[in-house]
Amino acid sequence: MTHSSAKVALVTGASSGMGKVIAQRLIKDGLTVIVAARSFDKMADLEAVGAHRLRLDVANDESVQGAVSEIIETYNGVDVLVNNAGFGCYGAVEDTSIDDARYQFEVNLFGLARLTQLLLPKMREKGAGKIINMSSMGGKIYTPLGAWYHASKHALEGWSDCLRLELAQFGIDVVVIEPGAIKTEFGNVMTKPMLKRSGSGAYAQLAQAMAQATQQSYEAGDASPPSVIADVVSSAVKARKPKTRYAAGKFAKFLIFIRTWLGDRIFDRAIMSMVK
Repeated sequence: MTHSSAKVALVTGASSGMGKVIAQRLIKDGLTVIVAARSFDKMADLEAVGAHRLRLDVANDESVQGAVSEIIETYNGVDVLVNNAGFGCYGAVEDTSIDDARYQFEVNLFGLARLTQLLLPKMREKGAGKIINMSSMGGKIYTPLGAWYHASKHALEGWSDCLRLELAQFGIDVVVIEPGAIKTEFGNVMTKPMLKRSGSGAYAQLAQAMAQATQQSYEAGDASPPSVIADVVSSAVKARKPKTRYAAGKFAKFLIFIRTWLGDRIFDRAIMSMVK
């Protein structure tokens, strides 16, 4: 077991995008950082600057249990858990298989929940800890062709709220991060399967419009850099009493405001005006 006095953080989905930048920031902040992802080789650069890398598939219970066993054996648990691993399953509801929908929930909710369950006992023993769940502005709003993605993020928000109430008595904070449009691989990873599912047939026109809008938001320089989210995570980790939610990045606060205060019909028109 390590004898370092530094706080130990686990960042999932750390092979690219926000996860990688969050890990880099926490290393810079002086934490002992464990990075985990399916793409083990893509985390070599993080290992080179001091991270401990693990191969982890959050949708595979055997993989989750193996990773947690190694973490407990080496570090006696973690002080900070950043549940960042996730992806977006896009396509019309009619065109998306239930198997694909289930996998969306396995990654974005159930795998995250299982990892959290297994790491909680050590946090309770210490009487402290921070669980940071990477939701999305999509956890508060909605877009066409994103039913299963938004459903998983809405579910994560509700799950996190309940968990926060349960864990407050043990000195464990639960924080939700709601990124807006962030310049990562998300846009490209989400667009290609969406067009495969719905790029022809009844929803073709909408799918093409969504693909174009996504390209403009994520790939044409209109999105925020991942460092915006890394800064928010860093602030939450350092805070004695962090906020329950942080919305950050392009469009996040603006669209959540419209959805919250102006109602469904106005939000419907605002979103559909972006995908004409």
